[in-house]
Amino acid sequence: MRVPDRYGYGSGMPSGHCAQRADLSDRPARSPRAFARVWPWAVACILFVVGEVALRAYWIAGGRWAYTACDRTDLVDPADGCGADQVEALPFWSGWAAVGVGVALAMLVVCAVRFPGRSAAAGSWVAAALLLLVAFPLHLLFEVPAALAGRPSDWRDLGARLALVAGAVLFTGLANACGPRRGPVAAGYQPVPRWTRHWAYVSVALPVIGWALPHGLWVLGVPVGISPRQLDDIHQGLSTPTGVAITLVPPLAGLLVLGLVQRWGQQFPRWVPGLHGRPVPRLLAVIPAGVVALALLTYGALSVTVFVRQLLTGDLQWSDVWEEWAVAATLLVFLGWGVSLGVTTTGYALATRPRPKRATNATSRSERGRP
Repeated sequence: MRVPDRYGYGSGMPSGHCAQRADLSDRPARSPRAFARVWPWAVACILFVVGEVALRAYWIAGGRWAYTACDRTDLVDPADGCGADQVEALPFWSGWAAVGVGVALAMLVVCAVRFPGRSAAAGSWVAAALLLLVAFPLHLLFEVPAALAGRPSDWRDLGARLALVAGAVLFTGLANACGPRRGPVAAGYQPVPRWTRHWAYVSVALPVIGWALPHGLWVLGVPVGISPRQLDDIHQGLSTPTGVAITLVPPLAGLLVLGLVQRWGQQFPRWVPGLHGRPVPRLLAVIPAGVVALALLTYGALSVTVFVRQLLTGDLQWSDVWEEWAVAATLLVFLGWGVSLGVTTTGYALATRPRPKRATNATSRSERGRP
């Protein structure tokens, strides 16, 4: 049986295959151009997975290079991995579980190459989100400046987290490459909604008022919102350069959110050599902002949960909360910062989203059968 197509001609396809053709309509055509779009990201993702699996297999075999046994709250000897060479039994999640996750990621990459479409893109997005969740980039936001300022740090842990962030970026690129093609991005500057601007200003103000201001006072020796004993512990555990770095880096980094509501977040400024006037790649703004928003939300939610649990179990008294109210307020600052940044990123993504091409009048008439 021949089935008439949209123009009235027989397609020669059995009627039972119509549903199958409809199901495959969301997949990009496996043309050489589509393959060229996917394979660079796929190769990069495979190299990342192979490197991670090889390192875990090396640990399982007894090696301890790049392995760390440090507790982030008690760095005994971070330069030596806190005695990593003395660890005999490798934790399950650092060994075989990580190898299993690597195998699953490799299978996902193969599926993205052979069967691109919405399902492969969704799986790649999930993989990127899980890698970011494990990497916990908010930890890097504070620890890397402190380490560069001279504070003893566990560089093995920081390197592993940076590698996971890089893997998340690679799987994000794979998700964008193997997904269905969308319409072109509108040329020129696209104004963002007014509510997006309001949330952006909140996102800039929170780290300044809720983080930089109290930490700056603590560095200067003013016990605002904390006990004198805790202030002494801060001065003993942090040098002045480290304290200044921890105080200034978050609010300075938070200023970048203004790019989500200003023209320079969609078009490179004139002072950028070779790129002035060109459109900023949409994902170059959306992915980093989304990653930081997710990290802030995760950290804030987990911290508030632990805080409430300690109050309910009696491990923390209300008198201690009132005495050190700035510490408790900082938890809400992270949560609000993550929400405001996430909403601002959503507004930017909606304003710059690709729009489908509008059919011309001639095309519309031809489809209706008019001359």
